[in-house]
Amino acid sequence: MARTRRRRRYAVEAVAAFAGLLVLVAYVNWWSEPGPEEPAEPDGLPAVVGRPTLPSPVPTAAAVPGLQPRERSPSPSPSPSASRASSAPAAATMTLAVSRADIPDTVDLTESGRRDWVHWGLGGATATVRKRDGSAEIRDLGGSGERSGWDGNQELLGWRDGVPVRSVDATPDGVYTCGTDNGFQLAIAADGQPRTATVYLGVWMARGRLDLRLSDGGPGRTVRLEERHTSQSAQVTVRFQAPKGSRLVLSWTVEEAFTPHCGNVGLQAVALR
Repeated sequence: MARTRRRRRYAVEAVAAFAGLLVLVAYVNWWSEPGPEEPAEPDGLPAVVGRPTLPSPVPTAAAVPGLQPRERSPSPSPSPSASRASSAPAAATMTLAVSRADIPDTVDLTESGRRDWVHWGLGGATATVRKRDGSAEIRDLGGSGERSGWDGNQELLGWRDGVPVRSVDATPDGVYTCGTDNGFQLAIAADGQPRTATVYLGVWMARGRLDLRLSDGGPGRTVRLEERHTSQSAQVTVRFQAPKGSRLVLSWTVEEAFTPHCGNVGLQAVALR
C-alpha cells in the first residue's frame, strides 16, 4: 500500500515536472518569437523597411541673395529692340542755295508764285498787291531810308490772282530807296519743306548787297549787283529749307552809291513756291 502510494506520488511529480518543463519551453519560445508587424504606411512599405528619401521641400543649399526659398532666379531682361530704343530726334535739315539770272521781259507772278507772292509800287510807294488766298509767308519788315515809287523798270510783271488788284497784264512799277546803308528788310516763313523764292530787284548807279540768312542759324549767303552808270536788274533765286517757325531773312541795301543824286536799290516783287 505504501509502495503503491509512492509510485503514484512519483508519477504525479514526474507529470508535474514534465508539465513544468513544457511550460518553461513554451515561455522561452514565446519570448523569442517576433512581435506583430508594425502597420504599413500608405505606400505599402513597413516602417522598419528602408526607402529612398525624397527631396526636402526646404532647400538645403543657401538661397540666392534676395530670393525666397523655391523662387526661380529672375530671367535676364530682354534687350530693347531697335524699334523701341529711344533715340534723339534727328536735327531738322537746313539748306540755303542762291543763284542769279536776268529777269525775263515779262514775268507771270501767278505762275512763279504758286504758294505766295507780293508786288510793290502799283499805285505808289506804299502800295502792295498780294496773292489772293496765298500762304502769307512773305513778310515786309520795312527797312531804312524813304521809299519812292518808280514806273520805269525795264521788265514787266503781271498776275491773275491778286488782291486788292485782281489782275494786271503787265506793269513796270516798283519801289526804290536811295543812299548808302538804306534798303529793304524782308522775311519768308519756313515750314520744314524745301521752298524756292525768287526776288525781282535792281540798282541804279550803285552797288547793292543782298544778304540772306536763316533765323535759326546755319549757312548765310550774299549776292551783289553793281552798275556805276545806269540801271541793272536781276532775279535772285533762293532755294532753302529750315524748321517750321524759323524764317529766311533778306536784307537788300545800298552798299555803295556812285552818285550823290540818289544811287539806289530797287524792288519789284518776291514770289514763293
